[in-house]
Amino acid sequence: MWSWDGSRYVPADRTTDPGRWAELVYPGPDEPTITHITDGLATSSLSCQSIVVDMLDSLMVEPGHRVLELGTGAGWNAALLAARAGAGSVTSVEVDAQLAAMARGRLDSVDAGVTVEVGDGAHGRPEGAPYDRLIATYAVDEVPWSWVEQTRPGGRIVTPWGRLGHVALTVAADGRSASGWVQGLAMFMPSRGIGQGLPWHEVRSDNSLKAEGPFPRDLLPLRADLGLLFALRVMLPEVRITTETDWGVTAWLHDTSSWATLVTTADGNVVAYQGGPRRLADEIDQAWQKWQNADAPGLHDFGMTRTPDQQYIWSGDKDTGPRWPTAPQTARI
Repeated sequence: MWSWDGSRYVPADRTTDPGRWAELVYPGPDEPTITHITDGLATSSLSCQSIVVDMLDSLMVEPGHRVLELGTGAGWNAALLAARAGAGSVTSVEVDAQLAAMARGRLDSVDAGVTVEVGDGAHGRPEGAPYDRLIATYAVDEVPWSWVEQTRPGGRIVTPWGRLGHVALTVAADGRSASGWVQGLAMFMPSRGIGQGLPWHEVRSDNSLKAEGPFPRDLLPLRADLGLLFALRVMLPEVRITTETDWGVTAWLHDTSSWATLVTTADGNVVAYQGGPRRLADEIDQAWQKWQNADAPGLHDFGMTRTPDQQYIWSGDKDTGPRWPTAPQTARI
């Protein structure tokens, strides 16, 4: 197992440090367990128990359902699926051959009855289609159309989207679309091969301070309002937002070339510092206002639709409500 020491991931070996190892394997319900590191980055984990429960609940698996899982990891989620659907009902696909072999061994040792295959989850597993249920354990920005094609009409797809939340989509009767509501908000690892982007401090170091001025909003909603956070993700998909609170909230914003810091001062006002070609503080303020103008929809007021040609987020009603395409750089309210 692995944990972050403030500058890098450090290992905890079961043989030499069983106490620390056990702490990482059995954390609180809102803490993940990092199980695999690639080039210094976390690439596989046991997700928070609370998130695993929420996603499985959203999937609505029943005994006898044929289930496709994408992202086997350690095999824990696949074992839970098999306990519900039944032995022989679950196929799990893992891109990393070593992880797949280890998971297969664990699952076989407890007679879980899960078939583990090595492959790219983006392609699904057409050999076993159609499936009643499909679940991904890693985040995608665009739901692959192959997932919809391989799920039967009326079947259900649950996947993290945009590393920020997860959605549950139901395939339409004609099989030509899948739609459903946002289920929750949490951070997820992206699929393998998707860059995790530059950290804030690297973007900041390449750009000297270019602007300083007041920011016209209290920053607390950036930590507390899930609807606002999701809306900002939709409108500004390339901008990352990190917050911290002590006696006041501080927010850090960045993309690949621009940055901003929003600081709450002792008198309760907020000051914005920003640099780079974009004015991210100004863009966040404008997007925030657009969300308010749309009656400030909450997290569970948002949904997603995937068709063969496009993917979009909607609010309120999938047919008549406002909608926003999810392609990077084009999603704007």
